Amino acid sequence: MNRATATAKLNLALVVGAPRPDGKHEVATVLQRLALCDRIRVEPAARLSVAGFAEDTLVGDALRRLAAEAGVAPGWEATIDKKLPVAAGLGGGSSDAATALRLANDTLPEPLAPERLHALAAGLGADVPFFLAQGPQLGTGDGTELTQLDLPQDYWVLLILPDGAEKPSTGSVYDAFDARGGAEGFDGRREALDAALARMRRARDLAALPRNDLAASPVAAELEQLGAFRADVTGAGPVVYGLFLRRDAAVTADRALRGRGRTWLTVPAWYG
Repeated sequence: MNRATATAKLNLALVVGAPRPDGKHEVATVLQRLALCDRIRVEPAARLSVAGFAEDTLVGDALRRLAAEAGVAPGWEATIDKKLPVAAGLGGGSSDAATALRLANDTLPEPLAPERLHALAAGLGADVPFFLAQGPQLGTGDGTELTQLDLPQDYWVLLILPDGAEKPSTGSVYDAFDARGGAEGFDGRREALDAALARMRRARDLAALPRNDLAASPVAAELEQLGAFRADVTGAGPVVYGLFLRRDAAVTADRALRGRGRTWLTVPAWYG
């Protein structure tokens, strides 16, 4: 198969600690795929090309690194059918890159083993390895060390990208986190995260997960007032999500907030 979906993700929790010796921050994050997706096609070709999304850099980089790791010429034609918003906290670029890696790897005479593909993906970005895995995951270390989680999947997700909201650079988000002493109390928040995961049985239990350490939005409180049992910013934002037990409640909230920005109604997904 030469095409696949590249799903969005939610950070259902994002606990951040101090910078590590390698300059990256220690994190513990709960990652959940969504049915909302881009679509990626990868076919063998005489040379490398990426079409469909002029702003792409990550897919091309991923395929060049795959070729170098496999000892072959970078000969693929990749096409991105872009639907996910860019730089929104939904991991669209990372998902595109991981999906292209998986598809291109399958075309190799000797495909890379999963552990080598994971290591290659980790070099592209902290979220990329997640999109090679199935099901929700706990990302620790710099976010690339993954442990599969058994989380409820029976809820609706309303996403909103507020009008005028723009994501600053990831580096500046972490700089601001460090400047306000955000890492203080990391161990306690990590323990709270682990305790919430241990008690997880029903969708509503997701409300016990710690709040996002990197970003917040007043829209989260509005979503909760409209019936969301949990609402927060995903990743470094600016997209805000609300989780709803019933579709009709999510639709009502969507109608109430549609004038505030771009919205999507979706559900969890197990695999891309």
